[in-house]
Amino acid sequence: MENRSEAGASPYKSLVAAVSYGIASMAMVFINKAVLMQYGHSMTLLTLQQSATALLIHFGRRTGYTRARGVDMQTAKRLLPVSLFYNANVAFALASLKGVNIPMYIAMKRLTPLAVLIAGIFSGKGKPTTQVTLSVLLIAAGVIIAALGDFSFDLLGYGMALTSVFFQTMYLVLVERSGAEDGLSSVEIMFYNSFLSLPFLIFLIIITGEFPNSLALLFAKSNSLSFLVILVISLIMGIVLNFTMFLCTVVNSALTTTIVGVLKGVGSTTLGFVLLGGVEVHALNVTGLVINTAGGLWYSYAKYQQKMSKPPKRISDVEARSK
Repeated sequence: MENRSEAGASPYKSLVAAVSYGIASMAMVFINKAVLMQYGHSMTLLTLQQSATALLIHFGRRTGYTRARGVDMQTAKRLLPVSLFYNANVAFALASLKGVNIPMYIAMKRLTPLAVLIAGIFSGKGKPTTQVTLSVLLIAAGVIIAALGDFSFDLLGYGMALTSVFFQTMYLVLVERSGAEDGLSSVEIMFYNSFLSLPFLIFLIIITGEFPNSLALLFAKSNSLSFLVILVISLIMGIVLNFTMFLCTVVNSALTTTIVGVLKGVGSTTLGFVLLGGVEVHALNVTGLVINTAGGLWYSYAKYQQKMSKPPKRISDVEARSK
């Protein structure tokens, strides 16, 4: 499997990695929304996805299909805080999808660069460029305007999405400052992330009361072929999304992953108005989403210019792993 040495991969492989991540990321939002419309236990869904990932990689290593190394306790200890923040981000994101329509969910997740910039200023990272600052402020303004025109406004859903942004910011800043994932292949990062998250997630589904009700509902839903198909697709796509995200960052660059994330967000926002329902069109809401999307595109362009103006070197861009 791929590792960090593949940063100089062929243009074809780089293109395939970027396109694969974009498609997987776009599809995952709709698949998770479809599952949660029938099965509201988001923590249990995440636990199933992470269990499937850990088991697949474990059996792949046992059978020799992957070259991922075995569990190292020092590495696990180093990655534990990173894994907790990552899974808290995903857990709150899934919970927000139960009450927030897809266009607004994507718009709110675009607030991550703003949160990262604020965290960077307070941590002494320095002042961002004028273009970067203005673009993230445009993103934030778009979210506010869109929210004012959101007929399906759900306070709890919005709160969950904003909490997800906070945890994603903490995860990105921690990864950049600690270098916790350095020297690991994309498959190894996936395995440690899934393996370390399971005790935390199992504790959450018990303490929040999801278990055993979520398990009983899962067995009751097992009679529905359509639900089982969507659930299996969700488990498979959870693995595919994580792998393509890490692979895109490894094979291309952090900046490429950021730009792909923004571009897929444009497609997801558009499709979100016509797929799965839940969106009542309002001029104010649409205007806000257009402003938010424009800010996202401007942000990507500003980051691209910022990179091109620097001498060539290996960099770490914390915005790379946004979903």
